[in-house]
Amino acid sequence: MFALPVPVITIGLLIGSNVFMTFAWYGHLRFKGTALITVIFVSWGIALFEYMLQVPANRIGSGYFNATQLKSIQEIITLVVFAIFSTFYLKEPVQWSQALGFAFIALGGFFIFHKW
Repeated sequence: MFALPVPVITIGLLIGSNVFMTFAWYGHLRFKGTALITVIFVSWGIALFEYMLQVPANRIGSGYFNATQLKSIQEIITLVVFAIFSTFYLKEPVQWSQALGFAFIALGGFFIFHKW
């Protein structure tokens, strides 16, 4: 039987969960004429799928990664997914200063994962 390594499963699930959550949190910005209560309920519905991926990702990844590493992976993935989403869905490209800020946040991942 073919089994994927824990990091591949964990990161894959985290990418999927972040795609759902980005749409849940920001997708409604293209529909500003829609009633707020409607977008709240639609966002909750989308977020359900995010949780269905996020919780297993953390459960599967724990033990291989510690909680700080899991959170760091999730945050870096969030920034990458958001940058793509912002550029292609919201038509708001990431500016150089924002990209630099994201890079500094990602640099934090180096310090979290580096064996000192």
